[in-house]
Amino acid sequence: MSKIDISIRYPRKNDASEIYNLVKNSKVLDLNSEYLYLLQSTHFIDTCSVAICDEEVVGFVSGYKLPNNQNTLFIWQVAVDEKFRGNNLAKRLLMNIIKRKENLDLQYINTTVSPSNNSSIRVFEKLTRELKTKIISKSFFEKEDFINSHEEETLYEIGPFKLKEK
Repeated sequence: MSKIDISIRYPRKNDASEIYNLVKNSKVLDLNSEYLYLLQSTHFIDTCSVAICDEEVVGFVSGYKLPNNQNTLFIWQVAVDEKFRGNNLAKRLLMNIIKRKENLDLQYINTTVSPSNNSSIRVFEKLTRELKTKIISKSFFEKEDFINSHEEETLYEIGPFKLKEK
């Protein structure tokens, strides 16, 4: 198999519909409104990234800095097209966000993951090793917190870490 050329960059407004479809087709992630993906592709570009192959979105990570704790990045969603899984693309998308000059003040990453989502848990464990830090998990959202049927969400806290400026 030949090497696949994948670029990782900031999202753009015209990526939003492809991001929406990527999340929808994952069949695992909670699908948000098209409007939200437009906001993430415009207002939150510093804390989101997309993977592009042959001019198509094949991966997406969304996040934001916690409003009351700007050194903590909350990762909201990680989506990788099924055909591109198993290539550390999710970790590459995450590192792309973390290493940006506007994010060099980050010391922690938080995320929530459903206990059955083993692939996401493994991604964040790999990220923890890459950042040479620790990961702790704790209960966050219980099933009863959701109106509709939804699995609980465990909070993973990664850090502290310090990246060197290039």
